[in-house]
Amino acid sequence: MNHIKKYIIGFFAVLTIMLAMISCKRAIDDSENLGKKKYTVNREWKLPHTLEEISGMAWLPNNKLACIEDEDGIIFIYDLKTEKIVEQIKFGTAGDYEGIAIDKEDAYILRSDGVIFQVARFRESGKETSHFKTLFSIKNNMESLTMDSKNNRLITITKDRDPYSDDYKGLYQIPLDTKEMDENPIMKISMKDDALKEYQKKKAYKSFNPSDVAIHPITGDYYVLEGKTPRLIIMDKTGAIKNF
Repeated sequence: MNHIKKYIIGFFAVLTIMLAMISCKRAIDDSENLGKKKYTVNREWKLPHTLEEISGMAWLPNNKLACIEDEDGIIFIYDLKTEKIVEQIKFGTAGDYEGIAIDKEDAYILRSDGVIFQVARFRESGKETSHFKTLFSIKNNMESLTMDSKNNRLITITKDRDPYSDDYKGLYQIPLDTKEMDENPIMKISMKDDALKEYQKKKAYKSFNPSDVAIHPITGDYYVLEGKTPRLIIMDKTGAIKNF
């Protein structure tokens, strides 16, 4: 039970930091949100200059985060208690790295062109780095990556145009046993959903830009972070939007 509690705390700690990072320059309760429920950020972490371009993070035990920034092939281990970087793990050359997910001893890093790097035993001296391609390219502008441990797969969603339709943004799975992406999304966020009315004024792929995704460890709900405004879409396991 304690392990589950730590997982839940970690999930919401990462979620809080995700929101805090994009809310520091824009108030959550601004004029656009008048009449809507207000939320309060309970705590913020001021990250060091090295992580000024932070682009992805994943929860680790003992109140630590595995972070990447979008210029260097380095995994930074950040301690939430000391508020310092305590370890740096080099895995590749310079590149536009955007997402990170952790599966036990292995780390998976997503590059914006859809290439995923696997760093096996990433915190050990004998770590090994390999990579594999998805069906995405640089035009999809990939930023989101999360681990679905219950189904042994990675989940991702495009920030810009979905490769198959402008009517939805699909959540796609990459099973870790094959590392071959399934071109059929496991669920779709319909750009015509009533919850997304404000995004229907423009072409959806230009206005609704998912920047990260997480899975609630108990409910299985999907949390999708909108990349340009501090908002979340919360969906159930079927893809139905529960809250926005």
